[in-house]
Amino acid sequence: MDFKLTPEQEMIRDMVRDFTEKNIKPVAAIHDEEKHFPFQNIKRMAELGLMGMNIPIEYGGSEVGVIAYSLAITEIAKGCASHAVTTSVTNMVAEVICEFGKEETKRKHLPKLCSGEYPAGSFALTEPHAGSDAANIRTSAVRKNNNYILNGSKALITSGEVSGVTVVWAVTDRNAKKGKGITAFAIEKGTPGFIVGKAEEKMGHRASTLNELIFDNCVVSSDCVLGKEGEGFKIAMMELDGGRIGIGSLAVGVGFSAIDFAIQYVKEREAFGKPLSNFEAIQWMIADSYTGLEAAQLLVLRAAYLKENKLPFTKEASMAKLFATETARNVALRAVQMLGGYGYTRDYPVERFLRDIVGTTLYEGTSEVQRIVISREILGG
Repeated sequence: MDFKLTPEQEMIRDMVRDFTEKNIKPVAAIHDEEKHFPFQNIKRMAELGLMGMNIPIEYGGSEVGVIAYSLAITEIAKGCASHAVTTSVTNMVAEVICEFGKEETKRKHLPKLCSGEYPAGSFALTEPHAGSDAANIRTSAVRKNNNYILNGSKALITSGEVSGVTVVWAVTDRNAKKGKGITAFAIEKGTPGFIVGKAEEKMGHRASTLNELIFDNCVVSSDCVLGKEGEGFKIAMMELDGGRIGIGSLAVGVGFSAIDFAIQYVKEREAFGKPLSNFEAIQWMIADSYTGLEAAQLLVLRAAYLKENKLPFTKEASMAKLFATETARNVALRAVQMLGGYGYTRDYPVERFLRDIVGTTLYEGTSEVQRIVISREILGG
């Protein structure tokens, strides 16, 4: 089995690493503190081809593949999780529009997502009472001639207030079996009746936005439908598989940043007359952290490889997301412990890494949902 990256994949990884070192790391703490969306950096990243990495060139994408995408998200996350989650979700939205949108819809939205004309895309599935139970959404879309009228609300939507286009799921047939009467729509920002609600105060990822979205007699054309009417839930589950690769990649990046910072700290800090790095307890934390993160990245890249080669990857994506996010959370906790009391202060970035990593165990399905998916796949449905 060959684990070597292609020259193009190495080039993309190194390019993103360099961009992150020069442009993202220096401002990450400020954006987090001020809760400021990084418009300028996101635009630059789009110009580098990072907002449509699996979108065909004819629609403005860079079409570099899922493995390169995973590597890029990891490198971005080493600098700032908020930059990375915005990139991940925007790529996810671009992919669902590319795969299921009508030609007119693709040509309208994809170039704007890929170029950064839209600062982001958003994926509006979650509702106040329907998070993990996504098939139980209540937002409705009633057909009237060649239009649909949407009513309802969405909750906890990443990039909600900055998104240029939002993929929205709504019930179009209340008499259908659970999960069968749901349809997906691509809705442009500024559509009458599409209201951006409150921004949530979050523990982490504070330089990305998380909003309530409200649909009050929002009229959209049937041309906005993605795929076929009634097949929206299936589309959502397919796209969430890919989204889990992005979030797993993000978690690996944050985890490496946390342990790398802690390693530099324990090399310099002394106790009992010698560097902290000389103590076996610290060395074991380092060994366990790096072993776990290396294994997590291999799981993530395996899922990316399967997706890139159009092979089944549902189980592998959930395994990667579950293991990567929980491993990175444990690593970030160790990093705080290695810094002792200083790890609990905002003078050092490990507390931000820990706050950011908690969200990854929730996005694109909680760890508990991943275990359900994995076990169902193993047990045959």
